[in-house]
Amino acid sequence: MRAVAYKTPQPIAAETSLVDVELPVPEAKGHDLLVEIKAISVNPVDVKIRANVAPPPGELKVIGWDAAGVVKAVGPDVTLFQLGDEVFYAGSITRPGSNAEFHLVDERIVGRKPKTLDFAAAAALPLTSITAYEALFDRLKVQDPVPGAARSLLVIGGAGGVGSITIQILRALTDLTVIATASRLETQAWVKELGAHHVIDHSKPIAAQVAALGLGAPGFVFSTTNTDQHLADIAETIAPQGRFALIDDPKVLDIMPFKRKANSVHWELMFTRPIFGTPDMIEQHHLLNKIAELVDAGKIRTTLTETVGTINASNLKKTHAMIETANTKGKVVLAGF
Repeated sequence: MRAVAYKTPQPIAAETSLVDVELPVPEAKGHDLLVEIKAISVNPVDVKIRANVAPPPGELKVIGWDAAGVVKAVGPDVTLFQLGDEVFYAGSITRPGSNAEFHLVDERIVGRKPKTLDFAAAAALPLTSITAYEALFDRLKVQDPVPGAARSLLVIGGAGGVGSITIQILRALTDLTVIATASRLETQAWVKELGAHHVIDHSKPIAAQVAALGLGAPGFVFSTTNTDQHLADIAETIAPQGRFALIDDPKVLDIMPFKRKANSVHWELMFTRPIFGTPDMIEQHHLLNKIAELVDAGKIRTTLTETVGTINASNLKKTHAMIETANTKGKVVLAGF
């Protein structure tokens, strides 16, 4: 089968940072589905792994953690899917990735592809949807109000992949007022289009802008990017006993500023359930199916903003370079071989 891989972590501009290769088709065992990949999306985690994580000596590493495709074979323990089912998922960071014609994935972290979307539009959704859903309902528990706080949530980085779907999930499933940050006219228009009630500029002090809205202190803050740059503003703006979640990787995170307000701080990683095989791993199957239902009901739209081309090393290198700028809007997808 065709795949895209690397032997050594390198800058994306290096000739062999990603290369086209031929690999054997893997065999489905246990709870695994063998999926024929139709489309993939690229996330910041792809860039981080490619630049920093080496495969075992002499081996190739295939990455990729967003995919949509068709089930071609099933392991003996599979009960949720059958041959021919159209699926979408984000996979596991501990296994070979989806930048290949065929891919193995545990059925318990796979959802049924939205019927109203093609494969490219569906591939834009899984990783960011799982991240947003888990952050909102498992970590921040937004369904549980913070006493005395404004019924609002501040999402920092509203135009990125996670921010784009977070806004939509909040509007579809909660009554929270959504405050989103975006710094360019293009991205500000995008987050408004997705449903943000208020848009502020994260290139300027955030706390003063939130206060100027006159809503009161938000009970929830979800930071998707550059958390270290905004930490003081977050601590200032969040309500006493409010809940704060983040997903990025600041080199240092001093949470002492949150002590006085008794704020809780939550790190969300959507790979945690598959990494550890947690007893509730199947929750990712359920939540992806819920996202598909919301899409098919017209309550959520895909966050796909650009399809670069077919799945090959050249196009993946272009896409990784785009993601590294940290200026992309929504999600970037590759489709077909």
